[in-house]
Amino acid sequence: MAFLRAGRRASIIARLVATAGGAGYSPIAPGTCGTLVALPIVWACRSVTVWPSLGLVMLVTLAGIAAAERADAVWNTHGSTRIVIDDVAGYLLTVAFVDRSSLRMLLIGFVLYRAIAIIKPPPIRWIDDNVPGGAGVVLGDVAAGILGALVMVAIQAFWRQ
Repeated sequence: MAFLRAGRRASIIARLVATAGGAGYSPIAPGTCGTLVALPIVWACRSVTVWPSLGLVMLVTLAGIAAAERADAVWNTHGSTRIVIDDVAGYLLTVAFVDRSSLRMLLIGFVLYRAIAIIKPPPIRWIDDNVPGGAGVVLGDVAAGILGALVMVAIQAFWRQ
């Protein structure tokens, strides 16, 4: 009986993580709501250097993969739109290399990341379509975060000139 309770608790925790605290249950734009969850996290970590920021991205990514895998199994889905922890990881990565104390940069990064995550240019769509399980769900948006980070670094360099 304790085993069943532990399994149920793990499923609840996985769904809580996968939905970024419930943001994924939004009936309107759940991915955008998930990305919004990342904004206060980024703001709270604005004075943290790049390496700890990347450590946070790695932690969210790994936890997200495990949570997405478990949540999809519970819901009997693959890549449910309720899973938005991938958007948290993607946005954290998008702004990891720029001045996170600049609200302007955070908002530009937000819009840029959402556009990339929605459009899914290659290879992002390929990752979503071909990598199985929780890894496919999360790594597609991490790839969007990498692309977003490259653009954000260029924007910041241009802005400083």
